[in-house]
Amino acid sequence: MRQEKSRAGDPAREAAYEVLRAVGADDAYANLAMPAALRRHELRGRDAGLATELGYGTLRGQGTYDAVIEACVTRSLDDLDPPLLDALRLGAHQLLATRVPAHAAVSTSVDLVRRHVNEGAARLANAVLRRIGERDLDGWAAELAPSREEDLVGHLAFRHAHPAWIVRAFRDALKGDDAELEATLRADNEPAEVTLAARPGRATVEELAQAGARATRWSPFGAVLESGSPARLAAVRDGRAGVQDEGSQLVALALATAPVEPPDERWLDLCAGPGGKAALLAGLLTQRGGRLLAVEQHEHRARLVAQALAGDPGEHEILVGDATKPEWPEADFDRVLLDAPCTGLGALRRRPEARWRRRPADVAGLRRLQADLLRSALWSVRPGGLVAYVTCSPHLAETVTVVDDVLRGRDDAERVDARPYLPGVPDLGDGPDVQLWPHRHGTDAMYLALLRRTE
Repeated sequence: MRQEKSRAGDPAREAAYEVLRAVGADDAYANLAMPAALRRHELRGRDAGLATELGYGTLRGQGTYDAVIEACVTRSLDDLDPPLLDALRLGAHQLLATRVPAHAAVSTSVDLVRRHVNEGAARLANAVLRRIGERDLDGWAAELAPSREEDLVGHLAFRHAHPAWIVRAFRDALKGDDAELEATLRADNEPAEVTLAARPGRATVEELAQAGARATRWSPFGAVLESGSPARLAAVRDGRAGVQDEGSQLVALALATAPVEPPDERWLDLCAGPGGKAALLAGLLTQRGGRLLAVEQHEHRARLVAQALAGDPGEHEILVGDATKPEWPEADFDRVLLDAPCTGLGALRRRPEARWRRRPADVAGLRRLQADLLRSALWSVRPGGLVAYVTCSPHLAETVTVVDDVLRGRDDAERVDARPYLPGVPDLGDGPDVQLWPHRHGTDAMYLALLRRTE
């Protein structure tokens, strides 16, 4: 019996390690790989929490841990067997960022290497991890990172485990406020709360609260689930509520509440997948007797939109198509939501591997698409109607400057101050656009520009 347990290893660390391997070897998404690993190892409660913290924490800190590991080996990381490297990363995270005792962090990581690689690699892992454990994270930062005075961006990139190009982008968006910059980098490394949206007319915040959630601060449809799986709530299982960040709810609600002259009965969601904002808008529109057209280019995401709208009694439509090539008449809608494809830099708390997968070149390619989609949105809305341009990114090249470029040289659209339509939300800046931040608002870093077509 003792021998069987040894062969099985530590289930929580096995699950975390499997997620690291899936992300590294198969380009898996951690938020999909982790629940599967927890089910496979039958982990619940504290064990599930440990596996999640170890897996997600290792992925968040990967760039920093790689720098430390490279300082402790005599070869390039490219020359290390990837399964060995992932186990070293997992051990480094435990040594440098958790309260796991050093002997446990080393021994369990070495055991992983012994089981999944070989005995020789296990001896190497033991030596490397013992060397890593000779300093804490501050000690390694003093050894390996640039000084704050000489290179603040490089120092913060190491200390808070973000690629330097993302640190620079956040610094630009925060107008050079270095205290806020460090605050938002810290916030990115804190696990995000699980926030639910009660879909209007189908569920209420009161129902979610009775099931153990608590109301969000600003969204009248939001509730935070502090523990347990969302699927344990009947409203979520039935599709009457769904997981949706409060910031995502707020930007959709701003579009829905900003005034337009009647009629106000035809709304368009240009990039609707996976359907959270579409479900929120559809519920509001059903209560007003209107109809939503939800457009999604990819069939699998369109199916998710259909699932999100399935219980809504309104007569809404889903169209699989390219939103840059409208299949509807010009000026056909009263309100248009464009939740544009973006880098997702505003949701790094939720996607731990994303910061290391994205590249600066991704921004340029997405920017062209974002501008084309915004032109399509303005073409689709009627004079007097509203367009909400939304991204889950604070990068200026995906936010303010996209809107500036599209509006430049045309006299048929103007910005509307979005701040009054996020009532009660503090620290919204000088306007007219809104940028939410994890460190200020506890939400994803959602950007919103409201535009009115004038002719």
